Amino acid sequence: MTTLITGASSGIGEALALASAARGDALFICGRDEQRLAAVAEACRRAGARSVDSRRVDVTDPVAVGEWIELADKTAPLERVFANAGVATGEETASNVRRTFETNVSGTVNTVLPAIEAFRRHGGGQLVITASIAGYGPLASCPSYSATKSCLKTWGLAMRGALKKENIRVSVVCPGFIRSRLTDKNTCPMPFFMEAGKAARIIISRADRNIGLIAFPWPMRLAVWILSILPFRINEFVNRFIPEKISAGSPKTL
Repeated sequence: MTTLITGASSGIGEALALASAARGDALFICGRDEQRLAAVAEACRRAGARSVDSRRVDVTDPVAVGEWIELADKTAPLERVFANAGVATGEETASNVRRTFETNVSGTVNTVLPAIEAFRRHGGGQLVITASIAGYGPLASCPSYSATKSCLKTWGLAMRGALKKENIRVSVVCPGFIRSRLTDKNTCPMPFFMEAGKAARIIISRADRNIGLIAFPWPMRLAVWILSILPFRINEFVNRFIPEKISAGSPKTL
């Protein structure tokens, strides 16, 4: 399989790259930290990737992302695209809020739209969009983050139906707390914490089966789903007791 992954220099993106490499995929990976990305690329080669092309790309730049995806598709027709890059907000300052929306929403749009065009050129493919359990919100502990992930969750699941007739499959990933540079700095409780490698195996296994909503771990999914369907006054009351999601040194890129 030919796989493209954004945000591949750490966390879930790195784990997805390594898991895809172990299957013998041809990989196109990007990130904003060249040193970490180079290390991931080398690890993917050792893991068995058919080929690895790594590029420093800022997903908030639509021209750069579009050109990279078009070049990758011309090199080897893309079969699966992980729109994975994202940031946590940290303190809800004006600059951090704007950064969160620009990266999580606009950055994903910048990846998804050219990927769809690539898939249309050769009759199909699969989009896998990384949202979050927080996307079931609203969560007062992380307003901007939960809002952006809710947007991605809704958009991705809606596109799944809209693009089905074009043989373009769409899956949305809503993970809980997964080990990354971000969670290593979290000061809040992280129930049902999971290692990135295990999360990547779950994501790829379910994407292979074309499951639309890949949300895990199930106890956390159940809890946030119940919170999301409560009458708003009760939801608002419960939200008072959810610890604020703060990472030292935030925001950082996933």
